[in-house]
Amino acid sequence: MYTPTAKGYFSGCGGMEIGIMRAGINVIQSLDLDSEATACMKVNPHYFSHTVITADIKDKTVLEQPKSDIIIGTYPCTKYSPIADIHGTRTGDDLFLHFFRHIAIERPEMYIVENVPGMRKFKVVMEAMTKLPDYYVHVFCPVDAANWLPQRRKRLILIGTQKPFNISEPKIINNKPRLKDILEKDPVVEMPDYVIHRINGRYRDKPIIVDPEQHGAIAPTCVAHYAKDLGTRLVKDKKAKYGVRPFSVREYARLQGFPDDFYFENKRSSYRLIGNAVPVQMGEWIGKEAMKYFE
Repeated sequence: MYTPTAKGYFSGCGGMEIGIMRAGINVIQSLDLDSEATACMKVNPHYFSHTVITADIKDKTVLEQPKSDIIIGTYPCTKYSPIADIHGTRTGDDLFLHFFRHIAIERPEMYIVENVPGMRKFKVVMEAMTKLPDYYVHVFCPVDAANWLPQRRKRLILIGTQKPFNISEPKIINNKPRLKDILEKDPVVEMPDYVIHRINGRYRDKPIIVDPEQHGAIAPTCVAHYAKDLGTRLVKDKKAKYGVRPFSVREYARLQGFPDDFYFENKRSSYRLIGNAVPVQMGEWIGKEAMKYFE
């Protein structure tokens, strides 16, 4: 069986890469501007033995990099999200053009895009990603991490191939972990004063509280800004002083499908890396569909 190769752009800490490698794809390069994210990949060599580059895609020419069968782009999505409307930053982003540049020049057998559903509202972005000559494109939206994990996380997945190919939508698995299954027995979590203030109603916005004992309990989307405000998402815990607490770093990683032997530093910024990642099982579904194409 042929083993296709892939390059990842905007790789973050590598959730997508782990998933597609699980499916059998050979990742030959990952690239991200965030030095903390690439450092995280490098301290997990048991998952990433390939080249990990800390660089801005804007500065990288296509032809200086090795060719691959698949190019993957998970470019930042903040300006495509509904919250950006509130802050007046929902103006699109030029990073997709640099990813488009790599596809247009290299013309891989397959390209993959992962982003938020709000990307569909950006006509220029969607035209660029779906109207490349000689590519057949599938768009799946929303694809929910809740198919595999106890986390609600809806995403847009776009897959372009040089040959027509039927790609199957993901199916909900029956034996997915429950929220209570991912919780640590003795979690180490910070409880800053602002979290306590939010619990006590000092803020206008109340925290989202989930009860792991409730049937079908599911966590809200793991977001990167959890690193700045641990009070937005809390889980009920009888052993906690206030009956609720933030998720620990390891619990947050489990919600995104990262295995326990994937090392994250137990510090606040790890929540940002995890929240920016693609859920591992979502990447694995994409990888399995890609493998069928190359069979």
